[in-house]
Amino acid sequence: MIRIGHGYDVHRFTPERSLILCGVEITNEFGLAGHSDADVAVHALMDAILGALAMGDIGHLFPDTDPAFKDANSMMLLMDVVERMTTKGYTLGNLDITIIAEEPKLSPFIPEMRGNLASVFNCDINKVSIKATTEEGLGLAGMGIGAHANVILMMQ
Repeated sequence: MIRIGHGYDVHRFTPERSLILCGVEITNEFGLAGHSDADVAVHALMDAILGALAMGDIGHLFPDTDPAFKDANSMMLLMDVVERMTTKGYTLGNLDITIIAEEPKLSPFIPEMRGNLASVFNCDINKVSIKATTEEGLGLAGMGIGAHANVILMMQ
């Protein structure tokens, strides 16, 4: 059976944090605020997987009220979610992530991000698409307040 999932997440920029996207630490004057490492792309990805499996969302699985997840590495949390996916008998068909932020320019980091995710899913990198865009000065990302990510995936 094929399952489709969609995920969305948003985080505000803050000067006190590192910017981490798909497990890659990116040099930038601002990072993203959150209870964990605030990897907005991985959070959206986990929600897409959990949604496809009808298992709720990351807030249910890894609540921000639980001190165990304070500053948690989102890639480690993703490994847990992918394990739940494989335990239910599914593998990744493909995933498509769009990260929306005005700064920094993300294209130099996308190959490493794709590699990180392909490794977690134990799949060919050609099943992992990551794109970056801006909001042309509009909205949350456009005003430089934060970043958000959208994910759609298919599992089989």
